Amino acid sequence: MSPQQLQTITETDTELASRLIARTTTIFGRRVVGQEGLRTALVSTLIAGGHVLLESVPGLAKTTAAQTLAEAVSGTFHRIQCTPDLMPNDIVGTQIFNYATGEFTTQLGPVHANLVLLDEINRSSAKTQSAMLEAMQEKQTSIGGEVYPLPSPFMVLATQNPIEEEGTYVLPEAQMDRFLMKEVLTYPTPAEEVDILQLASTGALTAPITDEPVTLADVLFLQGLVNKVYVDLSIKQYIVALVNTTRGGGPRPLPDLHHHVRVGASPRGAIALMRVAQAVALQEGRTYVVPDDVKRLRHPVLRHRLVRTYDALANNVAPEALVDAVFAAVPAP
Repeated sequence: MSPQQLQTITETDTELASRLIARTTTIFGRRVVGQEGLRTALVSTLIAGGHVLLESVPGLAKTTAAQTLAEAVSGTFHRIQCTPDLMPNDIVGTQIFNYATGEFTTQLGPVHANLVLLDEINRSSAKTQSAMLEAMQEKQTSIGGEVYPLPSPFMVLATQNPIEEEGTYVLPEAQMDRFLMKEVLTYPTPAEEVDILQLASTGALTAPITDEPVTLADVLFLQGLVNKVYVDLSIKQYIVALVNTTRGGGPRPLPDLHHHVRVGASPRGAIALMRVAQAVALQEGRTYVVPDDVKRLRHPVLRHRLVRTYDALANNVAPEALVDAVFAAVPAP
């Protein structure tokens, strides 16, 4: 029997997890209307211990969603507005010389928070992007040769605007891979937009949230439960088959995939599929993963991990369509 099978989740744990997730969802819904995909992506990323990249045109509540999530989990929140002149020290921190004492003191940067919003990450230079992505990966920063651990839990929500290319630095594919998910937001429905106007007119969008938030300890508890959600060997083999199919292999290779995909998903992509499936299963109240959990968030997990060919870009072949083709080709267990 594997160690994962021994780490069973009790019924009490499952009930508590359901209550905590329900409270987080309720608070999130106070400020963000609709956007079910965004809510699922943010909560799943948080309890899976990852980071998320949000892409949409301006005004679709990306910043509001990040602030509300921070309030929902009682976490510290910092927003960093990325600009071309933003330097790594501006986000990581720096040493300041104190003339009175003749010593250097360390001033920690805004990345030292539980939830960090990197607004318009593609406006910052490559050097600054690298410093941020290093902090995301290592969960620590180095200032003046001394290492400073980041708070736990720690989650980055980076946003980018796809309609303005002037003055932007596109994130390299290799760095995008470090985000657990990339969620693409769409416009609300007319009915949802009416609800938004109703909330704005009554001041509800800016009113203090009175619901009792969950605590950071609760978030760490949920992250621990996600690790214990059972993933059968057949599910792991299914995930590996999916990832291998994106690379042109797999049990049923797609014959024309190389015309559209230049580089498939990495082993990090396979780990992301499994982690997100565990998070989805826990939100559904289950202690084990089923194939539908793997399929549920396949677009956010894989859309930024497939490097399309020039032909695919020229013909506007959507990465979501390629992901769907891969999932259709691989039989579920």
